[in-house]
Amino acid sequence: MHFKTIGRRSLLALGAAALAASFAGTAAAQPSMPLRVILPVSAGSGVDVIVRSAQVALTKALDGQPVVIENQPGAGGITGTQNLVKAAPDGNTISVVSNNHSVNPSVFKKLPYDSLADITPITIVGGSPFVLVVNPNKVSAKNAKELQALMKARPGEFNYGSSGNGTIIHLAGEMFVDEAGVKARHIPYKGMGPMITDIVGGQVEMGVGAVAAVQGQIKSGALRPIGVMGKERVPSLPDVPTIAEQGFPGVDVAGWFAVIGPKGLPPAQVKRLHDAFATAFNDPDVKAGFAKRDDVLILNTPEEAGKFLKSEQERYARLVKKANVTLE
Repeated sequence: MHFKTIGRRSLLALGAAALAASFAGTAAAQPSMPLRVILPVSAGSGVDVIVRSAQVALTKALDGQPVVIENQPGAGGITGTQNLVKAAPDGNTISVVSNNHSVNPSVFKKLPYDSLADITPITIVGGSPFVLVVNPNKVSAKNAKELQALMKARPGEFNYGSSGNGTIIHLAGEMFVDEAGVKARHIPYKGMGPMITDIVGGQVEMGVGAVAAVQGQIKSGALRPIGVMGKERVPSLPDVPTIAEQGFPGVDVAGWFAVIGPKGLPPAQVKRLHDAFATAFNDPDVKAGFAKRDDVLILNTPEEAGKFLKSEQERYARLVKKANVTLE
């Protein structure tokens, strides 16, 4: 009897332990719901490279929550953003958008969402400087004043490329043309890569590109930098002044990328995601990659991000009106 009682208790204990182990194993085999990061841009673009560089650090900052990056390009970023605004505001779907998010309301006649009311700002992660470049075999000018004089002396003879109609690269080129009081024909391309290829090849005389995208061509002499489009010079091009420095104070544009969620994202989720991105992008390896590309960290608060997005949308609306850019 004694041995039978002990045996029965042992069996019960073993059964309970096995059941607990089974539940633990099931929990371990089923990771938490992943964080979907919708990128409304193609793979290999500037925003894509930046986000993927921090993917591992972001998972770590989220206590191991898997991070799944989904490229959903199309319609100037509208396709991916539309899917973001339709997502449940549970903190498991976010997007990283760029300047085009604030440009689109002005260049498209109708959007399937409100760029400000249908999102929750989380943070502006950082920025990427732009530079105005020319083909040195087609354009003799070495600075912005010389380029202005050359374009005034030969009106209508110059073309400038862009990464597409209504994109920030298009508006950046238009910003210089407007500030300099010159005329040039806009040639849109399907992306920055083809545009740069044609400037190097001489099919178009000039264009605005991200510094990281044209560094190699500038170093090789295939492209000549005329000036940085933002407020400050960049470390990799210390001898290249800003366009503003050269007498065109109205030229001030740089790329930026912002983390946003769908409308109604609870404050606790906003804080969790903001803190995770701040931690991930302050990772030493991620910061080193930023410095190499001349990107600048911002990582502002959700409130500051919201004000920034509103001001950018208003600023681009004025520029789009001047440039008379409209898309269906």
